[in-house]
Amino acid sequence: MATVAPLAARSGRGGELGLLVLALATSVYAFAQVSLAMTGGLSSDFRRFAIVYPALAIIMHVLLRLRAAYADPVILPITVLLNGTGLAMIYRLALHYEQAEPRFAQIFSRQLVWTAVGVTAAVLVLGLLRDHRTLRRFTYTAMALGLAGLVLPLVPILGHEEGGSRIWIRLGTMSFQPAEVSKILLAVFFAGYLVTRAETLSLAGAKFAGLRLPRPRDLGPILAAWLASVAVLIFEKDLGTSLLFFGLFVAVLYIATNRPSWIVIGLVLFSAGVVVAARVFAHLQTRVATWLDPFTDYYGAGYQLSNGLFGLANGGLGGTGWGEGRPDLTSLAFSDFIVDSLGEELGLTGLFAILTCFVLLVQRGMRAAMGVRDGFGKLLASGLAFAMALQVFVVVGGVTRLIPLTGLTTPFLAAGGSSLVANWMIVALLLRVSDGARRPPPATSEIDLSGVIAAEADGGAA
Repeated sequence: MATVAPLAARSGRGGELGLLVLALATSVYAFAQVSLAMTGGLSSDFRRFAIVYPALAIIMHVLLRLRAAYADPVILPITVLLNGTGLAMIYRLALHYEQAEPRFAQIFSRQLVWTAVGVTAAVLVLGLLRDHRTLRRFTYTAMALGLAGLVLPLVPILGHEEGGSRIWIRLGTMSFQPAEVSKILLAVFFAGYLVTRAETLSLAGAKFAGLRLPRPRDLGPILAAWLASVAVLIFEKDLGTSLLFFGLFVAVLYIATNRPSWIVIGLVLFSAGVVVAARVFAHLQTRVATWLDPFTDYYGAGYQLSNGLFGLANGGLGGTGWGEGRPDLTSLAFSDFIVDSLGEELGLTGLFAILTCFVLLVQRGMRAAMGVRDGFGKLLASGLAFAMALQVFVVVGGVTRLIPLTGLTTPFLAAGGSSLVANWMIVALLLRVSDGARRPPPATSEIDLSGVIAAEADGGAA
């Protein structure tokens, strides 16, 4: 009997280590540039960052070698580079705020702590979750917890309003945005729910304007998701979370059924909800008016957006350099408008490099979804990758006046513990799914070629 053994799969951990060293070197260099420009030397914060941050990255790399040896080798280095760039800019702004606004002086220290918490959360996800398919057992538990997270800010005393939106809960002196974790839980629910109902939801109904519409009886799930997103928009006054929640569902629904009609229906429903809400709520009316012309009310509602645009213009193509711009003139430059802050000091070139990193991160997530062998993993990875892509688009589109501001934070870059922890957990899940997609079969299969060889020998003799 002749046997053929499959080619040995390459784990890619060596390549990951090389990319990780490059990402860490870039992050440490950026931090050093900020420290030299702002303080004239390498500060104690720089030394703390240069020790703690590489240690966290190496811990993640070692864990991948031990628990997810075949995970995508590009995802972790990109994440480390983005998070490190965000920390450098937050530190740059914190040095300014130490003099102008002392209450923000500790913002960098808090962000570094939240980074450690985020990496710890990712380590726990990878350590405890050995197979992503385990999450399918908790489909409806994830739904209940995800919806509870969306409702929590409405609870009296616990929830509180900031910037016109009620999306925060306060625990002592700490604030947390539960919707960041809810998007992960809802992605698990959507994947588990739709993987069992994809065939039913893909059945064709009437044809209209060149699209094959779904049957009316199958519209229930999308209408339920639409009503939930409208409820978030109405009661929490949060356009960003509403868009992210509904967009995630429609994206996973389209991937599960491969019917463009679901996207059209989703766009129509969400647009109708936003138009009605914009006519009813003054908060949304202000955002729309600011989007259309931020300079009319420059010293009022348009102050942030106008100064952010001035900062981008000041940065030009090459940027002013780390610590040489004035991003601090924009309110919330370290959170909602950190993209403008980076655009001013790194220029259009640097901003494009950052956006390219996000594109690569999303692409690797989608690649894992395409390669994994089970339907649940495909929907989960593609849903999480799309959620990150949509969030980046909404944030960048808002601060550049492409769309109205929504209040979402830029993943890994902006200050904020809840966003940082949730996105590190998303990275851990994408790494777990990619490990399943790239891992070779557990047992070496043997292919019996004796019959083929005998047939060829008989044919040759004849």
